[in-house]
Amino acid sequence: MPAAPTHLRVTAIPSVTDALKAVESLLLGAGQRTARRNAWTSVLEDRRRAKDRVEAQHVLEAVSGRTSRAT
Repeated sequence: MPAAPTHLRVTAIPSVTDALKAVESLLLGAGQRTARRNAWTSVLEDRRRAKDRVEAQHVLEAVSGRTSRAT
């Protein structure tokens, strides 16, 4: 007699990010989550702009013939 087909059910293990988002949704209201995410996006954008300013300063100093004081 042939063996009956076996059905496997595979459940993906949640990532750390998924787990943190689940905890966040339990602890914070929707407005607080949005505010926190907006604040973090703002921090990342500020860091990017600061990096761009430093790079621009180095380029301007190189063009003007001065050496950078930051290095």
